[in-house]
Amino acid sequence: MIGIVDYGMGNLFSISKALERLGYDYEFVTDAGKLSAYDGLLLPGVGAFGDAMRNIRELSLDRALRDYAASGKPILGICLGMQLLFSRSEEHGSHEGLGLLSGEVVRFQGDYKIPHMGWNRLSLKKGASPLLDGVKDGDYVYFVHSFHVRVQSDDVLLATADYYQDVTAIVGRGNVYGMQFHPEKSGDTGMRLLDNFAKQCEGVTT
Repeated sequence: MIGIVDYGMGNLFSISKALERLGYDYEFVTDAGKLSAYDGLLLPGVGAFGDAMRNIRELSLDRALRDYAASGKPILGICLGMQLLFSRSEEHGSHEGLGLLSGEVVRFQGDYKIPHMGWNRLSLKKGASPLLDGVKDGDYVYFVHSFHVRVQSDDVLLATADYYQDVTAIVGRGNVYGMQFHPEKSGDTGMRLLDNFAKQCEGVTT
């Protein structure tokens, strides 16, 4: 069973429908005390980083999410959810994140269209990951974001995209993963990535 964390700022409908199409069971979860019951967690998100972290703290989900990650079970952050995995964000001030991965969320800067919106190619990095099984260099995924993650170490980078610079697209360290784009809106490639994550949740002992 996969838990979709509902803290009031996630695109729950589209991600849940994607899991249904793939044939995986899921539940929406808001109770911090129930997180440990799930074989894997999805942390979706749309909106502002500071508002999201405030909601997460008010629901006591911050400590619960850190404990869950420490348990070794798979967790995947999507869009804003990926950004929340990192140390901090400069969006509308300075805000502390969950700190599961090291890096900072910063705004795109330059004379080009912001937000970064639309289809873009993935550039896969060295190193194998079960999350990327069947995904090819150059596959397209769908982005919508005005802020991006500047990782502290390239070791967590699984894939980038090119938008006037290298943009962090997929991250992973151990059981903690993130995707800046929307896999549920990214066609066959996005569905394959979600399927790869869900397969890692199968057989996990709760």
